[in-house]
Amino acid sequence: MHFFFIADLVGTFVFAVSGALAARERNFDLFGIFIIAFVAAVGGGTLRDVIIGRTPVFWMKEPLYVLSIFLGALTAILFQKKAGYMHRALILFDTLGIAVFTIIGTEIALSYPYQFHYSIVVAIGMMTACFGGVIRDILCNEIPVIFHKELYATPCLIGSVIFLGLRNFDFFQGYISLIAMFVIVVVRLCAIKYSLQLRID
Repeated sequence: MHFFFIADLVGTFVFAVSGALAARERNFDLFGIFIIAFVAAVGGGTLRDVIIGRTPVFWMKEPLYVLSIFLGALTAILFQKKAGYMHRALILFDTLGIAVFTIIGTEIALSYPYQFHYSIVVAIGMMTACFGGVIRDILCNEIPVIFHKELYATPCLIGSVIFLGLRNFDFFQGYISLIAMFVIVVVRLCAIKYSLQLRID
């Protein structure tokens, strides 16, 4: 399998876990848990595909995405035990999810037949990563994290820019995706630890 396909399945799984944990934390029923897991996992990618005209959208063409969502939701249901663990797990899976999806979205925008400007490529990467979480939070009756808490979209933008920049250096070929994902995870976790925001007081 192609690396990006595997990474996409992994991202789908971890965002499904993130969505299911968020729904479980709010005492949704079983159907609600799977719905939130689904929109969290594929919401950003679906919006990306619709906007750029890449249809049918990705998960409709490959049943493994739906299986990944199901397994992610099931994992969250079976292995969450207490509130403290659930909250930490939600942050971890959400961070891993945005890292993977940012690079997936950036790569898809780069490989699309229409040559998007680099600023649009970065925006598409960020959209792919963040908008599943936005839809998840709205359905959970929460203000989306991207709008009011620690840096969320900014790590995605940084990671996407690094991904584009490293493509110009032969030395980094083969490691670009991992480096960019690592940067996103580190920046996001630092933002959480030190409450970094872009707030205007």
